[in-house]
Amino acid sequence: MSETQEVTPYEQIGGEAAVRRLVDRFYEVMDTDPVAAGVRAIHQPDLRDAADKLFMFLSGWLGGPPLFVEKYGHPALRARHMPFRVDTRMRDEWLYCMYKAMDEQLGEQPALREHLEQAFMRTADFMRNVEG
Repeated sequence: MSETQEVTPYEQIGGEAAVRRLVDRFYEVMDTDPVAAGVRAIHQPDLRDAADKLFMFLSGWLGGPPLFVEKYGHPALRARHMPFRVDTRMRDEWLYCMYKAMDEQLGEQPALREHLEQAFMRTADFMRNVEG
């Protein structure tokens, strides 16, 4: 890798295995933490499909292989979330799960953590489709 080539968040996190661990922990929090009951309720009982799709999406979104795009095409995140009522509470519950998973998976990488928190917040906020 040349000195001018930037290291992607995907690489900083630790690549495929680390992204998979992050996603698995995210859905474990969603599935077990009462704080996330609202966002958990809009998911299917079995979270495996959602976990696979989030893993594929995050892989490309973080700068790794574009697995989601290769399999499903453009993510069109907002359109894919329109069937669900996504309000501020849903956004915040989703972020709670992700931030909790990041706490356990990222270790001492404050710059990466801050970058990802901001990026996740912008993306999650964009998914809101109802006021409140």
